[in-house]
Amino acid sequence: MLVVLVQVHVKPECVAAFTAATVANARESVREPGIARFDVVQQADDPTRFVLVEAYRTAEAPAAHKATAHYANWRDTVAPMMAEPRGSVKFSNLFPHDAGW
Repeated sequence: MLVVLVQVHVKPECVAAFTAATVANARESVREPGIARFDVVQQADDPTRFVLVEAYRTAEAPAAHKATAHYANWRDTVAPMMAEPRGSVKFSNLFPHDAGW
């Protein structure tokens, strides 16, 4: 399983709109067969900072996700909301091996 943490810093005036667009994207993303989990978390002490926790079942699943219409819509919608470019870090899941995701 591949886990990607996407770090996002949003302009303060865009927090509500970013949240709505990102939750809509997450709802569609969890329907994809290659996605085991897709969490949207907001930093407690800085509401302009978010992390998307994306757990993929296969190495090919991230590319399939990025080819969906809902991802393209999210990407284009939130691009002007960013306070800085988003970044990501990829991880290999060591435990649990299969939590039923």
